[in-house]
Amino acid sequence: MFNPFSLTGKTILITGASSGIGAQCAIDCSKMGAKVVLIARNKERLHQTLEQMEGDGHMILPFDLASSEGMKETIKDVVSRMGKISGVVNCAGISSVTPLKLITDEQLDQFFRANVYSAINLTKEVTRMGNYDKECGCSIILFSSIMGLCGDKCKTMYSATKGALISAARSMACELAQNKVRVNVISPGAIETPINAKLPHMADPEQRKKLEDKHLLGIGACSDISYACIYLLSDASRWVTGHNLVVDGGYTCI
Repeated sequence: MFNPFSLTGKTILITGASSGIGAQCAIDCSKMGAKVVLIARNKERLHQTLEQMEGDGHMILPFDLASSEGMKETIKDVVSRMGKISGVVNCAGISSVTPLKLITDEQLDQFFRANVYSAINLTKEVTRMGNYDKECGCSIILFSSIMGLCGDKCKTMYSATKGALISAARSMACELAQNKVRVNVISPGAIETPINAKLPHMADPEQRKKLEDKHLLGIGACSDISYACIYLLSDASRWVTGHNLVVDGGYTCI
């Protein structure tokens, strides 16, 4: 049966695949038929994700994306072992709650390296000639956040990096369209990941209620984001590029 959302025959790179949204993306992409390259620093947790995936031929790649050293050679090795790349999901990133007066240059540099430089450098290497599927095209997904669109207290560093990704994606989309590469952004609202569930804004009933009230459809699940990724990776979105897909349960409507 015809299924425009199928990922069969596609090789997808997913960063941050050791936990949370990244892990769910890897699991769900495998269910849709993709061969998945799971990237994160923690090899043991990558194996835990792999155990939940369907199909064969997936690849675990322990790699620190905060440094671009060795990235070019690493991507070439991936292509030689897995075939040309059809899509990338840039889930890896960091967050914090830091008052403006406490922000240092070192912290800013750390945030931009983890959230912005890593995604841009990986996109640069994947979209080099010979690394991606030129015939069928390639879909790049960058991960922003509603904090890239809206403000909140003590989120200056996080918001700055997430806003940068939205702007960068538009220019990359313009530059890479001629090479059959699409570049889009997903901006999630509050998602209940295993890590977030233990933090005060979700674990404390009073704070959780306030957070839920800001999202018309309540707090989201990791699968709400992975399904959006499947759409942008699949041929169903072949005419979509330079777009910021906000998946926030109605947060930005209020």
